[in-house]
Amino acid sequence: MIPILVASNTAYAGRTFVALGLAMKLADMGHSVGFLKPLGNLPATSGKTVADADAQFVKETLGLAEPTEVISPFLLTFETQTLLLQGKIKDAKKLAVDALKAVKKKDFVIVCGASDLLEGSLVGLDALSLAEAMKAQVLLVEPWRGDCSADTAYGAARLFCDRFAGAVFNKVPSAMTGHVKDEVKPFLEKKGAPVFGIIPKDKFLESVTIASLNEILNGTVLCCEDKMDELVEHFLIGAMDVDSALTYFRKTPNKAVITGAHRSDIQLAAMETSTKCIVITGGLQTNDVVIGKAQSKGVPIISVVGDTFTTIDRIESVMGKTSIREKRKIDRVKELIDIEFDMKRFLKSVQMNR
Repeated sequence: MIPILVASNTAYAGRTFVALGLAMKLADMGHSVGFLKPLGNLPATSGKTVADADAQFVKETLGLAEPTEVISPFLLTFETQTLLLQGKIKDAKKLAVDALKAVKKKDFVIVCGASDLLEGSLVGLDALSLAEAMKAQVLLVEPWRGDCSADTAYGAARLFCDRFAGAVFNKVPSAMTGHVKDEVKPFLEKKGAPVFGIIPKDKFLESVTIASLNEILNGTVLCCEDKMDELVEHFLIGAMDVDSALTYFRKTPNKAVITGAHRSDIQLAAMETSTKCIVITGGLQTNDVVIGKAQSKGVPIISVVGDTFTTIDRIESVMGKTSIREKRKIDRVKELIDIEFDMKRFLKSVQMNR
């Protein structure tokens, strides 16, 4: 068994995406694969029990036989947080090690770390503690934030020493791909920090369902409730004249258009293009003509209380932080790992260093 700890030093780095993609690729190659998320921090109900949402999704996606309490042995809830602060929970590391033993017959066990390298320190489930306790090799997932991401990758190599397998740069803008491949990667590898993947920023993986968008905006759905599971990839503001708006709208597929309730001309124009939903601001209704056309086109309309720019601020606060817990995104995850991750080189490295 080779345990691989997929870690990151910042939230929403794409850690779960890489961990799940790696597990699926290894399984496709004929290896038996286990998956653990030692620190569960996304409590969700499953029947009569509460389990980590990622653990539930991974269990179903990979077809794992292990129960969710093995996949994610420590769940951080309000109750466990209270017990922790009262000193009644000392160390959850043994739970993680026991979970690893439960899947010891697997060829590989992918261990999905917490949001950053230090999260979970109070209960011994931080990345450093897990790497040592599990004798795992560490794959760092770093979202591209400029050249400071090279500091993070090299710093992790120094921090984990012999347990550092290498890094993956995720969410790399297309304009920066050449720089990362041709300059950053060779530089880091000369310093002993291998880079196994450079994964581009992907709008589809960062997309959000209309239902989630409505929840984020605390909106009211005016029509087409049956289309709320559609995915939105782009957001446009409709605040110009109709002719300019149409040119603008035609260039952007799978979008949500945010505009004032009084701009029925913009709302009608948006529905002539690839628009997934319309968000009208100010807490007002639109007119019956717009509602009728939306119903015929299957385009949900959401009414929100805030003004247009407050609405955009709310949306921007969650962009890039959406979950991959959508079955439609799984094929894209596999595709990106197939194309952008050097699996052959990675396996050679981890097998040599086991």
